[in-house]
Amino acid sequence: MTWQGIRGHDDVVEQFRRALERGRLASSFLFSGPAGIGKRSFALELARSLLCQTRAEEALDPCGKCAACVQVSAGTHPDLLEVAKPDDRAFIPLELLIGDKDHRMREGLCHDISLRPFMGGRKVAIVDDADHFNLEGANCLLKTLEEPPPGSVLILIGTSPAKQLPTIRSRCQLVRFRPLATEVVAELLVSKQLIDDPAEARLLAEQSEGSLQRALELADAELRSFRETLLKGLADRPPDSVRLARAVSAFVDEVRSSAAARRQRIRQLIGFAAQFYRLLIHGLNGSPLPEDGPLVQSVRHALQRWPHDELVAADCLERCLEGVEQLDRNANQTTLIECWLDDLAKLAG
Repeated sequence: MTWQGIRGHDDVVEQFRRALERGRLASSFLFSGPAGIGKRSFALELARSLLCQTRAEEALDPCGKCAACVQVSAGTHPDLLEVAKPDDRAFIPLELLIGDKDHRMREGLCHDISLRPFMGGRKVAIVDDADHFNLEGANCLLKTLEEPPPGSVLILIGTSPAKQLPTIRSRCQLVRFRPLATEVVAELLVSKQLIDDPAEARLLAEQSEGSLQRALELADAELRSFRETLLKGLADRPPDSVRLARAVSAFVDEVRSSAAARRQRIRQLIGFAAQFYRLLIHGLNGSPLPEDGPLVQSVRHALQRWPHDELVAADCLERCLEGVEQLDRNANQTTLIECWLDDLAKLAG
């Protein structure tokens, strides 16, 4: 089944349908799950259903033709508010939430959602990149979450509840989105004309961890090739952290377009390492390994020589997650790469 063309999340659709039929739709949600699996698309389709002028919202079947549906598609609906982290910023800017210094609480999402709806009975706000609130930004949302305006729906989109302040988590209904099935990722790559060759689409889907975004990243042949180099280096005993750091730094430096693009490449590489240690933990626990060829080969190679238990592999995974946090705090990139790989080598040596 698909809902409004969205694949793989029928259980979440039913969750919302039941809540609407009972008249018990919450006012604040935290959509949580891996990047690139359709959380934002789902949020937009939910907004279209709630704002449609001709269909009952509990049907979750917007007409797609009324003024409201057309405006949601165009991103111009006055009762649909969207906020996302700019590419060149580490956090969601405060002014997007409460206005700039000259217009505090007279502009921004927290002000706009408090206004009466223009076209109907609801306002819907979608905050993408909710993993990237700083403390001040998260605190700005608390009053809105504690006293939501009547008929408003606020959707935060992130990858993990652990990345939100407890005060945010406790005021939102958590909605978990699962990774997409390999078959779904492969079909989407072809049907959306992102990849022409079905065989290549299948290969990318097997390596994607259920994420369309990850599959598209791996469509970059250079990135996919360096991924194998990194995985092989991590599987060596002991890992040669100096050689790996030089190789990673050189690969990152090839991106000359912007600091944000280099930061994204580091994020991708740390993500590959996290994927390696996550699967290593599974292997150490005797769990079956997935289909991903290069990753599974590296993990199996590491399993033959791994001198520790799964707790050390978990420490390595945690170090990767810390590396992402340091990256978000604008740590010096060269130092971050060297320290991250040196720490992994010490833990796994």
